[in-house]
Amino acid sequence: MFNFVCVSHRKKMTSSRRHHLKSLVLSVAATWLEKEKKELVVAKEAYMAEHCPAPNLSGDQATLMDTCKKIHALIDKVDEERYDLEAKVGKADKEIEELKIKVVDLAGVKKPALKKVRMSADAMLKALLGSKHTVNLDLRANLKQVKKEVKEEAVGDWRKNIEDKADRKKMFESA
Repeated sequence: MFNFVCVSHRKKMTSSRRHHLKSLVLSVAATWLEKEKKELVVAKEAYMAEHCPAPNLSGDQATLMDTCKKIHALIDKVDEERYDLEAKVGKADKEIEELKIKVVDLAGVKKPALKKVRMSADAMLKALLGSKHTVNLDLRANLKQVKKEVKEEAVGDWRKNIEDKADRKKMFESA
């Protein structure tokens, strides 16, 4: 957690010194937390004293009813404020979640390196089409057949092109 290095000598501290410093830091943090809790309690009491004075319970029934109405009005006002604050917090939480998603999108998710997998054509078709569709094709035989046809056509086309050009030349010479 802590990795203390002695500044004056630029070497690592002994473990006992490091543990002593850790305990000092933790004790200071604990006192700060206690002080913060006490300040929070005092702030709550000051707020309550300012906004909610102690009710005067002496008097007849009419004054007590009036006091109850005032208290109910204050409760309604506080409930409205609480509802508004909850709505604001909900919006802020939603916005935080959206921003977290944007950060992840912008940073990008590291994709694992893909492995090369040797797979037959039949296995690949089975994976793509599902196990119900079984297609047994001899793709290599079809490929060799296509290559032969293309070669024959290429040779024929070449000779044909030369013959067509010779015929055109004769047409121009005779004209």
